[in-house]
Amino acid sequence: MKLQRLALAVAGVGMLAATAASGPAVAGGQADPKPDLSAKIAAKMQPQSMKAAAAGPCISWVGWPTAAGTVQDADVTAAKPPRAVTYEPFNYVVTRTNATWYGAVNAAGTQYYMYGLFLQGSNLYRHTTYLPDEGAPVPTFKKVGTGWASFKSIATSNYSVAQPRHAYLYGLNTNGSLYRYQIVGAGFKALGPLPGFRGFKAMTVISETATYDTLLMTTNAGALYTVRIPVAAGAKPVLKLIRSSGWANYESLVVQGCGTRGGSLIVAVDHNTQSGDQYAMSKANGAATAITAYGKIPAVFDGVNHVSFTTHYDQLVGE
Repeated sequence: MKLQRLALAVAGVGMLAATAASGPAVAGGQADPKPDLSAKIAAKMQPQSMKAAAAGPCISWVGWPTAAGTVQDADVTAAKPPRAVTYEPFNYVVTRTNATWYGAVNAAGTQYYMYGLFLQGSNLYRHTTYLPDEGAPVPTFKKVGTGWASFKSIATSNYSVAQPRHAYLYGLNTNGSLYRYQIVGAGFKALGPLPGFRGFKAMTVISETATYDTLLMTTNAGALYTVRIPVAAGAKPVLKLIRSSGWANYESLVVQGCGTRGGSLIVAVDHNTQSGDQYAMSKANGAATAITAYGKIPAVFDGVNHVSFTTHYDQLVGE
């Protein structure tokens, strides 16, 4: 589970260096929210909470930056119907689209933080959001790229559990191509476009291994696909159709692992109605993939898009 892995970090697991703050104006502080994201993570680090989480049902941890420049997050427990607990929002900046937020801790085990990438206008930014012991999270920002105006969504992979490690940024462009960038330290190495993705809409990462990443993607017509992208340079993506219809209303997909057999929980969000549905999915295998619909989530999903809140130490194995 994500929080068990973060707890391991306290015992000395390595981390990514925190990013220096620069770029757009840092979000202002606010009165201490109760409960805030910092308190939530701290509470879940306690051994009793971890034991309860491991024994209980799977949970989707979903976050969404809003058009008002705040961030909201929620735990969605897998059930029929799903159960949701939303947490106190905190100040951020206005973004256009966002990728996964990863939780981590510094080498001394004294500072928790979350990091990730987002688009603001035509620029790419990295955020590092520090989680103090008390009070609201403190986000900082650094511009790391320009020329992103034609990209409509982004997603990141983070294979950090074994060697050789890798991290990639994927960008879905309005020109119908999917672009991949290798994340190397604080920089990005362009690996060229992958054509053939005109008509695709929502995307997120569902699997990250030593030899490939897999994206879960929808089309405007409502189809649901996995897209396996080998790490090897020049290798072509492998698309598998899971469902031919039923997914047209969703603009955001949030995936987190569930169970020990490669299963996934999916939160699919309709931006027009600000509503989300939760699904359980077996390890993806094209049309043979089993999907269980849990139903409508009792929460208002009013983000510019909706992403996974997870940790740097987790690995997705959904395909």
